[in-house]
Amino acid sequence: MRQSVLFTKTRREAPKDEVAKNAQLLIRAGYIHKEMAGAYSYLPLGLRVFKNIKNVIREEMNAIGGQEVELSSLQGPRLWKKSGRWDDEAVDVWFKTRLKDGGELGLGWTHEEPLTALMTEHMSSYKDLPRYVYQFQKKFRNEPRAKSGILRTREFVMKDLYSFNKSEKEFRQFYEQCAAAYLRIFERVGLGEHTFRTFASGGSFAKYSDEFQTLSAAGEDTIYLHRGKGIAVNKEVYTDEVLADLGLKKEELEEKKAIEVGNIFPLGTRFSDALDLTYTDEKGKKKPVVMGSYGIGPGRLMGTIVEVLADDKGIVWPKEVAPFPVHIISISGGNADVIAEANRLYDLLKETGIEALYDDRDLRAGEKFADADILGIPTRLVVSEKTMSEGGVEVSLRANGSATLVPESGIVDYLRK
Repeated sequence: MRQSVLFTKTRREAPKDEVAKNAQLLIRAGYIHKEMAGAYSYLPLGLRVFKNIKNVIREEMNAIGGQEVELSSLQGPRLWKKSGRWDDEAVDVWFKTRLKDGGELGLGWTHEEPLTALMTEHMSSYKDLPRYVYQFQKKFRNEPRAKSGILRTREFVMKDLYSFNKSEKEFRQFYEQCAAAYLRIFERVGLGEHTFRTFASGGSFAKYSDEFQTLSAAGEDTIYLHRGKGIAVNKEVYTDEVLADLGLKKEELEEKKAIEVGNIFPLGTRFSDALDLTYTDEKGKKKPVVMGSYGIGPGRLMGTIVEVLADDKGIVWPKEVAPFPVHIISISGGNADVIAEANRLYDLLKETGIEALYDDRDLRAGEKFADADILGIPTRLVVSEKTMSEGGVEVSLRANGSATLVPESGIVDYLRK
């Protein structure tokens, strides 16, 4: 992509109504556009990052047996009344509307009910289980305080996976597989060393559920972290009894602010009981299906990456989620030879399958470097009269600023390595 035709625009100043660092930087860099409080649009660069994060999540969910679906956002009241979650007093985040024929609909804020009902048409025997189904679906939640940029919005995409098992033992085996997959996701998107499995309340379903919390001053949660064991406890369950159960001592824990970037939790048979999702076992006995739910928001993960990894110059994207792996910057000063060399380099990378954003704009070097800093693409290639006279291309890393001169003939191999 040539930057001269890219649909984006960088800004020197953040919008005055944004206080969250992730929103300030993403808007300044032209990745997102704020429509209103709690609602953001993704522009071309932002959408590329968003899709890359989705792809990482999708690969890890497929690897543990997940199968992707897409359910409707429109939800009628019938199923939700059966589970007790249609009433606004039970759930206060519904967006609801009246149909012209007098019926009522809601915009889905989660999807346990519709997927459980769907599964009643696909499960009857123990041979039909287990099943692991997930989707990337738009959720709508009427948050009373939409804030923190894209960390907490009223419209967002959620990856929600639901497990359907024959027994608690089978469910627990998958639950741990999914927990391990989540840790791989956070590692791949650059947050591995900052993210910890965190024990939280299991509600009425189990003793504990699990959150995945990323350390950040922007976080809304307080956790107590044991770095040696790589686990944490949410403040909501931080009691002597819980610590004893987990083998933790208060004096070994650090109090930290964190962003919840994922959660997994047992559902037991609550929804299968309410919606009559059962199967017949090997002995012909009818039993309820044991369920679990597993969520990650790609947009929230995107915002967390910015909160945690950005520096005082701008965004710093890890390679696997960056909009482009390479940013070519031509510093020509009108020199036709430099322009020709940068064009040649851009075409070479395109031919060899390496995607690059090419800053071919007629701007001063300082403006180009400032834009490159805020855009945060991991690897920068600079072509100038100086680099040409030295027989190479300057390659620098956005994360640490290290730079080296690479011979033009070896640039493709260098980038691939």
